[in-house]
Amino acid sequence: MKITPTIGMEIHVQLATRTKMFCSTPVEFAAEPNSRTCPVCIGMPGVLPVMNRKAYEYAVMVALALNCRIAEFTKWDRKSYYYPDLPKNYQISQYDQPLSYGGYLDIPVGEGTKRIGITRAHLEEDAGKNVHDQPGYSGIDLNRAGTPLLEIVSEPDINSAEEAGIYGRELQRLVRYLGVSEADMQKGHMRFEPNVSLWVEPDGDQGYFTPIFEVKNLNSFRALERAVAWVIDYHQAELKRHIAEGKPYTLEAVGKQNWGWRDEAGRCEFQRGKEEAHDYRYFPDPDLVPVVMDEAWLSELKGRVPELPIQKRARFMEQYGMSLPDAERIIADRETADLFEKAIEAKCDVRTLVTHFIGLWSRQANERGCTIAELGVPAERMAELARLQHEGDLSASATTDVVSAAFSLDPNRTYKDVAEEIGKLQVRDTGQTEQWVEQAMAANEKAVQDALGNPKKRKAAAGFLRGQVMKLSKGQADPKLVGELIEKRLGELAG
Repeated sequence: MKITPTIGMEIHVQLATRTKMFCSTPVEFAAEPNSRTCPVCIGMPGVLPVMNRKAYEYAVMVALALNCRIAEFTKWDRKSYYYPDLPKNYQISQYDQPLSYGGYLDIPVGEGTKRIGITRAHLEEDAGKNVHDQPGYSGIDLNRAGTPLLEIVSEPDINSAEEAGIYGRELQRLVRYLGVSEADMQKGHMRFEPNVSLWVEPDGDQGYFTPIFEVKNLNSFRALERAVAWVIDYHQAELKRHIAEGKPYTLEAVGKQNWGWRDEAGRCEFQRGKEEAHDYRYFPDPDLVPVVMDEAWLSELKGRVPELPIQKRARFMEQYGMSLPDAERIIADRETADLFEKAIEAKCDVRTLVTHFIGLWSRQANERGCTIAELGVPAERMAELARLQHEGDLSASATTDVVSAAFSLDPNRTYKDVAEEIGKLQVRDTGQTEQWVEQAMAANEKAVQDALGNPKKRKAAAGFLRGQVMKLSKGQADPKLVGELIEKRLGELAG
């Protein structure tokens, strides 16, 4: 039989608004428990919610970037259920008339792309948080209750744990590009809930789905990929066991279930049967007016959507001749990608600049725990450094020393001035370089004889001599010129 993993994703993204979804209480991470609440978000009698317009606009921008259709009319619904961190005993959400639907996101898979359908993207308010760090009892922190939450629901178009991870990363990058969320999973800004099943096609028989397991509240890409892989393996083992016992392992027979991931154990644990829509007793919220999207408002929001990551990646590869891995690394952060293009506008060799961004500038950023854009180096200076190396004034190894020195010196000084001060500016004076070559060859006669008398050793011997010249020049000699002069001198000695 043919077995295909089938995965749909529900992703919750906290929107980066200053205040909550239906009240003016500030949103603040790690504030004193229950210090960022008000009568509205904790559900006191007689209060009236008012929609956060900024949150709605952020949600529409994400939906546009996901190629969704935007609803002209949408309403708010009450999703009723009891849980300690939900003080109203219902959540304000969107049910049958979401703000957007019918979109897609193209993700990179191998050398091509794969299209993942987007069922809907809708707004809701977040619940509070159960805190289990006290012996003998749990606490409830309602600071997060009422925070704007965008839920993005995909079609079951994902077919592996790896694809689930790629999809999650692409969505994180997208919302960051749009500037609508920090998407910091350590702060709970982005949470994954994959729905995992198998599509089974027996030979000569009708296909069927195995049960659907939804894994709740995953907060890292590693957990997402490990959990999905575990559920796929579990389904396959259970399918094999049920077939051997003559029992059906189908969606109809077993149904849908909620599971939780236990990272320390590397496995999922059963939580409960999954609720259906009717269990939540949805009905329109009587305290909130519907939202009507007119053409002028929609046009304004379309104008705020920038060039998106997958578009930028394709353009960088075509326009600048980048490889896929290089383009991936540079476009990972929007401000860094913009800085890269500003440096190109300042006139420098593109290939050298790419090498600097992938190597030199990435190392500097990693050492400081920031992005390349956050280093604070202007695009004009990055272009200057690329020009110095491309034109032969700096060796590749000297660029790191120059940049490191520049961080501790006057930031207004040019890299050429810094290179001169620390003795890293390359000498391209032929006469001076010839002297260094003669000194190196005189001090290393065996290497000279190896180069002249043994064709198999010539390349290694010439490389050794080149290294000796660079040592004599304290790294200031132009390696290309050194190599040319060594070959010229060896040719003269050979006769």
